[in-house]
Amino acid sequence: MDAWAAGEIEAKQKTMPFVYMLECSDGTFYTGWSVDLAKRLAAHNAGRGARYTKGRRPVRLAYQEVADSPSWARRREAALRRLKRKDKIALCERGTRND
Repeated sequence: MDAWAAGEIEAKQKTMPFVYMLECSDGTFYTGWSVDLAKRLAAHNAGRGARYTKGRRPVRLAYQEVADSPSWARRREAALRRLKRKDKIALCERGTRND
């Protein structure tokens, strides 16, 4: 793959919405969505991501999935937030979904 194609893929990844779950240092989960997951994770760990994670640092990325659109990402985020803890753990153990 040439440098141009690699740059094109990287640019698209920065605009693709992701739904994610973080595991906080106290064992709780935080769910959100972002178009730049790496930047958002860094913000959470710097105390700028969300009020909830600010006092529960460090956080680690436990689950992520690619969303078709920002509106779908918001709906999926809401659905993941409604899951019971045991279901969130099972989802994280199954791994990342990128299809």
